[in-house]
Amino acid sequence: MNDWITFALPKGRIMQDSMELFGRIGITCPEMEGDSRKLVFENPAQKYRFMAVRATDVPTYVEYGSADIGVVGKDTLLEQGKDLYEPLDLKFGYCRLVVAEPKELLKDDDPANWSNIRVATKYPNITERYFAERGIQVEIIKLYGSIELAPLVGLSERIVDLVSTGGTLKANNLVEVETIAEVTSRLIVNRASLKTKHQRISRIISELEQVIDDTVRISQ
Repeated sequence: MNDWITFALPKGRIMQDSMELFGRIGITCPEMEGDSRKLVFENPAQKYRFMAVRATDVPTYVEYGSADIGVVGKDTLLEQGKDLYEPLDLKFGYCRLVVAEPKELLKDDDPANWSNIRVATKYPNITERYFAERGIQVEIIKLYGSIELAPLVGLSERIVDLVSTGGTLKANNLVEVETIAEVTSRLIVNRASLKTKHQRISRIISELEQVIDDTVRISQ
């Protein structure tokens, strides 16, 4: 099966958006249609395989060659720093990685005067780099669940988290203070696969790029 192309896709909405985009360049998988608990789907006619994995695991599957191509948020790539080729911004899954704090703290707060702060986050590496570049000493508390809870119970004064509409922050009396990065879904490729399967992978990248450019041009 060395001539097959394997995709690692995050379960959920990003997988749906990815397959919709791939469908526009003729990459399909009828086996994925409908409700299924399977984790691996195949299209033998086109020699494509699709793996449904956790978003945070996508870069690992691609880096180690279990998948040739993956789709993952820029936030995950920034956090993990894997050795991957990142040829395309797919222009969907937009959100922001922000610093937020309780609304009442903002009244007398000036980020320019931050010196020693405590931050809760799912993104310790991004957070550490961001504050180190600004010369701010930070104590980072790594959490896996609802980050918004941390300031409410006094675990931390601030959080670094991913936001889309900002509704969850607002519901918990939190406000955005600074934006660290704007995040979209990215196409990533295993570096060895790009060499051994160069023709097929290059064609996929080129055709996706054209579709994305056309979409952006139409929307402008």
